[in-house]
Amino acid sequence: MSSDVMHMLLELLSGVVVGFTLGLIGGGGSILAVPLMVYVVGVPNAHVAIGTSAVSVAVNALAGLGYHARARTVKWRCAGIFASCGVLGALVGASAGKAVDGQRLLLCFAILMIVVGFLMLRGRHDQGCADAQCTRDNAPRVMTFGGLTGLLSGFFGIGGGFLIVPGLIASTHMPILNAVGTSLVAVAAFGLSTALNYMLSGYVDWGMAALFIVGGTIGSYAGMRVSRRMAGSSGALTIFFAGVIFCVATYMIWRSLRG
Repeated sequence: MSSDVMHMLLELLSGVVVGFTLGLIGGGGSILAVPLMVYVVGVPNAHVAIGTSAVSVAVNALAGLGYHARARTVKWRCAGIFASCGVLGALVGASAGKAVDGQRLLLCFAILMIVVGFLMLRGRHDQGCADAQCTRDNAPRVMTFGGLTGLLSGFFGIGGGFLIVPGLIASTHMPILNAVGTSLVAVAAFGLSTALNYMLSGYVDWGMAALFIVGGTIGSYAGMRVSRRMAGSSGALTIFFAGVIFCVATYMIWRSLRG
């Protein structure tokens, strides 16, 4: 098998992993896409990996959103408020992130992931309120979480799902399955905003993005099916969510410290 074919297969399979994670937990697309592009596919420029992952994760999030919408796990009003408040923050954050050294950016990214993982584990036994909605009372909280999440999403070049899911839960008290489905609206919006910013600077590999998208579409469907099954087990989906974050963050820190 030629090296070019092997390279394409690695990109396709990496896309499947990213899509599966997005469908399963609504987040983790970029926390997997960026290290997969850098450490598995072998993209030498961290900013190209971030820009390309933003494109592929945004499109894969839309595919996953379609599956969740049909399963009626998306709270559209909350999604609209959260996403609209985060887009501007994502554009500002992306401009700031490009001014930071790529390896340092990945290290900061990993540390933030660990903090979020611990916060998720603390609330793993809280099942949330199935009837939770965005109202006049909690709208300011939803808007605040959306804006801050968008800023961090753009700065770290991520779709932001692993921040959006806990943000939606904290601001509305919705169950994690609803937060997963709802988060995909914001993941797509933030990802497209970040991708546009990086695209204008020439930091997107379109061929690689296409292969990630094809693989991700397949993975998204499988992830959504598993997500619905795990949601029936108390805390299982939350624990898996945090576990993915810890594993990837640990690996990224190890690679960054090795230089």
